[in-house]
Amino acid sequence: MTASVYGGSDGKNGREGVFFFCYVTDGARLSGAAMPAIFLATLYEYSPLFYITVVSICFVVTCGIVLGWRGLDVPVILRNSDETASNTFICKKQMKEVKNPFGLEIVNPDTATLAKGVTLRPHCLEKCILSCYWGCSVQKVQEALQKHVYCFQIQTPGVLEDALYSEYLYKEQHIVQKQSKEEILIQLPEDKKIEDFGPVPRTRYPLVALLTMSDVDYREFIVSVSMLTIIHIPDRSYRLPCRIMYQYLLTAQGQFYDLKQLYMSVSDNPSESVEAVEDNVSRDKELLEKLGLSEEEIQESSAKDCVVCQNDSVNWVLLPCRHVCLCDGCLTRFQHCPICRHFVQETFPLRSRTPLME
Repeated sequence: MTASVYGGSDGKNGREGVFFFCYVTDGARLSGAAMPAIFLATLYEYSPLFYITVVSICFVVTCGIVLGWRGLDVPVILRNSDETASNTFICKKQMKEVKNPFGLEIVNPDTATLAKGVTLRPHCLEKCILSCYWGCSVQKVQEALQKHVYCFQIQTPGVLEDALYSEYLYKEQHIVQKQSKEEILIQLPEDKKIEDFGPVPRTRYPLVALLTMSDVDYREFIVSVSMLTIIHIPDRSYRLPCRIMYQYLLTAQGQFYDLKQLYMSVSDNPSESVEAVEDNVSRDKELLEKLGLSEEEIQESSAKDCVVCQNDSVNWVLLPCRHVCLCDGCLTRFQHCPICRHFVQETFPLRSRTPLME
């Protein structure tokens, strides 16, 4: 196919222009792709708004593609009340229940320093051994966790010390009684004369605490064999407050779980004592019993803490931000966390009674 272009004038009106004449040399018909090109060329010749039209069409097409790809993610407040769920699917993690007999927390972390030491409060379901290692090598601690997976299980303090190759500055041990919440002061002796653990980034952890079972026979009947806690303590070079950096739960199957803190909603009066709360609950029970309500209805009425609807208890953990702020009904309406606006990648329930997991 060939095309010829001829210029001429209109004999009646004296107008000049460009006329297109197309003819086929091989007998085939004019292809469909050439017709739009001829139309656009003619439109450009006779319409000064050609570029505006093209830009408008491209804008409309681009908006359609973007909205279709994003799935029309409109906040719940702006949606129609008849709309029940978001168009985007959020992956839900499967829950696996693991019994953790160990617990460790820092008492008054704001007052803990390298010179004064740190006070720890372990709370264990059975009699345990608390082993604390000052100035552990970061590389050796991470290698010890990998050895727990691939080589041997860290069930005793001696196994951990062998995995660390004694690359720590000081060690101390304490016996923790069953279900005891006794506070234990962990402190370096004065003769060590350690003022800091080096500049940032450090090659040593300030303090590593290991909780293990003291009863050998009991280890065979429990899944979790030990818990490793890495604690930051402020010193001369790094003055951030004392806190738990990492906490790993080690199991008998050669696995370890990185324990993370969940951010849950609290009451409006955090300073209210436990006795005052119990008195308020007892008074509410007496009042509701006079009205003929059951105890289940009382519990449901005291658990309305969803940050969106305020009508149901929170049940879903949003990842990766770890906020626990949505109930079963409000979960499907959000793609972003309503507290921090972080995009929700995965979720898992605190209680498996919800039908959404089926």
